[in-house]
Amino acid sequence: MPRPIQATVSLEALRHNLARSRTAGGGARVWAVVKANAYGHGVERAFPALRAADGFALLDLAEAETLRALGWGGPILLLEGCFGLEDLATCERLNLWHVVHDAAQIHWLASRRKPRAHRVFLKLNSGMNRLGFTPEQYRVAWQRLQELPAVGAVSHMTHFATADGEPGVADALERFESAVDGLPGERSLCNSAALLRYGVQAQGRPGRHDDAAAVLGDWVRPGIALYGGSPTGAHADATRWELRPAMSLLTRIIGVQTVEAGGVVGYGATFRAERPMRIGVAAVGYADGYPRHAPSGTPIVVDGVRTRIVGRVSMDMVMVDLDPVRAAGRAADVGSPVLCWGRHLDAELGIDEVAEPSGTLGYELMCALARRVPVQVV
Repeated sequence: MPRPIQATVSLEALRHNLARSRTAGGGARVWAVVKANAYGHGVERAFPALRAADGFALLDLAEAETLRALGWGGPILLLEGCFGLEDLATCERLNLWHVVHDAAQIHWLASRRKPRAHRVFLKLNSGMNRLGFTPEQYRVAWQRLQELPAVGAVSHMTHFATADGEPGVADALERFESAVDGLPGERSLCNSAALLRYGVQAQGRPGRHDDAAAVLGDWVRPGIALYGGSPTGAHADATRWELRPAMSLLTRIIGVQTVEAGGVVGYGATFRAERPMRIGVAAVGYADGYPRHAPSGTPIVVDGVRTRIVGRVSMDMVMVDLDPVRAAGRAADVGSPVLCWGRHLDAELGIDEVAEPSGTLGYELMCALARRVPVQVV
């Protein structure tokens, strides 16, 4: 029989999270962000649930090709724009919209002659200092795009650096509004964090900007929220925002050890039992995408009962404390089901609860799911 590990992708959860994002966006249209192979979920797998979005946003031309092959005829946006002059021909062939964040991309567009073939989103660097034109450069870039025969509509975009915490988005929003003041074109500002924190029915508001419409603009760009992860890294926020986990990682106990008081578990003998313990060995490790640096105490679910991992995570195995499971009246033996994250039957374990002890985010765990793990759509 095959190794007893499997990931599942829930279409129902994806549909729910998309609907939740649309509600938070009010009347704004929704880009479903499917970069990084739909955050590890698979573009082809996620597409049936996310095709209710108004458009798809991604990075790779291959993913855009996939969406067109799946029958998507609506907008597709390249979030990092074109990486070379030759990409513009592909944009014309596939009718792709693309971000312009650097003068080189404007120079490439100047060489094209197909009239009004390119719908672009001009990106403002509103404080992250990653991609985009500074406020001082922005209007010059906008004017240059207006003069190019190959450029059609020009929209406006920025990306908030601190939407997931303090100081929030007020300063960046003010820079954006000043830069685009009086310029025609649609606007796109919100990633998942900004959408959920400052959108419709949000608890907070972006400083003195108490009108959600100023933040939401015409298009919102939910990414991690679509997949049920928290953009702040706090599982409590995912729960508060009523997000549902779209990915679950499931395995089984393949071995059991009895460890006496003082006995050690795993590589490096980093865990020492303070009492006699029953230890289960689960068929999952860092070669499957489970975080290598997850410390003893990281939550895991066995037979529907929350317990903890103990010792170092191995390439193919992780050890778990079976005593709480036995205390709950469950078998806790070879073959017992193990939920690493996500949802299984009545049990749920947030992916951010697993990521946080390792000093990372649910984003990384989703994207790190190994190719050797079989995936089932449910």
